[in-house]
Amino acid sequence: MSQSVDYRPFRSPAQFCAFGFGSGLAPKAPGTFGTLAAVPLYWLLSQLGPGLYFAAVICAFLSGILICSVASKQLQVHDHPGIVWDEFVGYWITMWALPVDWAWMLAGFIVFRVFDIAKPWPIGWLDRRVHGGLGIMIDDVVAGLMSCAVLHLAMWLIP
Repeated sequence: MSQSVDYRPFRSPAQFCAFGFGSGLAPKAPGTFGTLAAVPLYWLLSQLGPGLYFAAVICAFLSGILICSVASKQLQVHDHPGIVWDEFVGYWITMWALPVDWAWMLAGFIVFRVFDIAKPWPIGWLDRRVHGGLGIMIDDVVAGLMSCAVLHLAMWLIP
């Protein structure tokens, strides 16, 4: 990374949030570490109940558009690998209205990471065509929606 890039995740509030409170600084697989950091926060959010949880996730998504936009402009990189706020929100979307226990949290982690990494249509299409803060967020939002659908189907099919 060049010397001219304003890279300061612990001095810029936007970068601090975008970098998942530091979890995005992992040298390998920052998206996976960001998703991992979202798990205990999910557990806290899940205590709100489904309606308030949904509202909190919508707020995290909308604020994430701004957070990621500001951080990417400061870093001069569209979707820096360390920006993991989108993974936080994607995981929280994945877990909407699922049982709050370790097995479902692990399943959500795995299914979300698979969708986020593989980027099947329309995730990959959105990732390539939508830019700015929304572009950083939208592929993970759709990965979260698809993961949530898969897990709800699994919940319905598993006795």
